[in-house]
Amino acid sequence: MNDLHFIKLGGSLITDKNRPLTPRPLVIQRLAREIAAARAALPHRQFLISHGSGSYGHVVGKRHRTRQGVDDAAGWQGFAETGYIAGQLNRLVLAALLRAGLPVISFPPSSLATCQNGRIVRFRSDPIRTALERDLIPLVFGDVAFDETRGGTIVSTEEALAALAQDLTPIRLTLAGIVDGVFDADPLRHPRARRIPHLRLDELAALEEALGSSHGVDVTGGMAGKVREMAALIRQNPGLRVHLISGEIPGHLLRHLQNPDAPLGSTLSI
Repeated sequence: MNDLHFIKLGGSLITDKNRPLTPRPLVIQRLAREIAAARAALPHRQFLISHGSGSYGHVVGKRHRTRQGVDDAAGWQGFAETGYIAGQLNRLVLAALLRAGLPVISFPPSSLATCQNGRIVRFRSDPIRTALERDLIPLVFGDVAFDETRGGTIVSTEEALAALAQDLTPIRLTLAGIVDGVFDADPLRHPRARRIPHLRLDELAALEEALGSSHGVDVTGGMAGKVREMAALIRQNPGLRVHLISGEIPGHLLRHLQNPDAPLGSTLSI
């Protein structure tokens, strides 16, 4: 794929992660309009959009311990409920993107991914490749998945993107969340925390404690886990540039998509 840009709208950005099943519809609609404006300005660029589960899948998944595995009838009921709730948020995001004029089609990882012991071992990318070839915009999200070891599990959005990147080779991946990049301390608790504009992989170990976890309930790893996932992805794809920016600031995502090298947020690289 030429000039392919992956975008992830974080769960903490599009939902209130401290209130179960609470979307932020005005934020979702604004982000959809910003992506639509960027696509109109850059018709040569292809986008793949994804989003986190926020206060939807994470809350239900934690209640049923779906990430850890499924081995009885109650667990499978929880597996189904977690998939349903994740899909509910996905329909809200999909509707906003379609209303913004974007030709988006949703691909649930539950129908594409096979896992072993909580990790993706196979991911069918051919339907997504076909969608891109037809000038459609694929939409993926955190979802349940069948697991050959655990029975069932939860696949994070970052894990799905990492599996897709092996076949589709994006040139950029943008994670849009609440905070504007990676800081040396939690900026929501430490007003003097310093943003790190460029972060090399060999600097990550010293930042592990500062990164901490996401605000609210997150069954797939929090901020530290997300950065580790991105670091592993860059090691597999050294030409990939990963950007962590704030989608909370109106116009920020649009400015970034139009000029990914603008000094916004943080860039993670080799």
